[in-house]
Amino acid sequence: MSIVSEIYSVLNQIAPFQLTMDFDNTGILVGNRFQPVSHCLLALDCTEEIVQQAISSNAQLIITHHPIIFHPLKRINEDCVVYRLIQHNIAVISAHTNLDLAPGGVNDALAARLGLCQCVGLEAVNPEQNIYLGRVGMLEQPMTADAFAKTAKEKLNAASVKFSDCQKMIQKVAVCSGSGGDCISAAVRHNADALLTADVKHNQFLDAVSAGISLFDAGHFDTEDVIIEPLCRLLSEQIPDVSFSTSHQSSIQAI
Repeated sequence: MSIVSEIYSVLNQIAPFQLTMDFDNTGILVGNRFQPVSHCLLALDCTEEIVQQAISSNAQLIITHHPIIFHPLKRINEDCVVYRLIQHNIAVISAHTNLDLAPGGVNDALAARLGLCQCVGLEAVNPEQNIYLGRVGMLEQPMTADAFAKTAKEKLNAASVKFSDCQKMIQKVAVCSGSGGDCISAAVRHNADALLTADVKHNQFLDAVSAGISLFDAGHFDTEDVIIEPLCRLLSEQIPDVSFSTSHQSSIQAI
């Protein structure tokens, strides 16, 4: 039976933890690295609901994209998610910005889900190692901003897609999972017709149109949740003695 540290090692090959950005917190954040694992749950966030799913399914490990511990903890008691994890001997590995940047990671999954082809990196982080933030690729056919918004909403199963339309057809699309409103300039340098990301500020919608590019906000959860199923398949192939399952439950609701 595999142990937590062995699963971490496989994950490190997929998305090297050395790629983690300075502000971030990744790796084995909770639990015993020598804990045997027969079942692992993958999710974007480690919330109370996800922990309960792990308990109910007898999972010994949760792999998340967003770190379970990001800001300093002032207390760990019965009201704390970390307390429940420790209480039930459940470890947590978080792969955040390293999974965003890694080839085959979140941004490649997002580009693939949108049907982009001929993809290249959007903004260089370490071009010698092929490490880029975001991707730029081509749609099979050009479409209006309204049509692209509807297509993205359907393909990402997004609650909503907000956008500003610069009134030109869209075929070359830049994507940046999560908070990528600052990538407008990079998308313009690539002569992209549109940038799809999340957490866009009001002024960024206006700035994009002024720069001659349409800007789409498909939501933080929905632009990153796309990695969970591909990662689950990859881990299942490489660690056959562990059963992997996924959860796509979000704590954020929309009406």
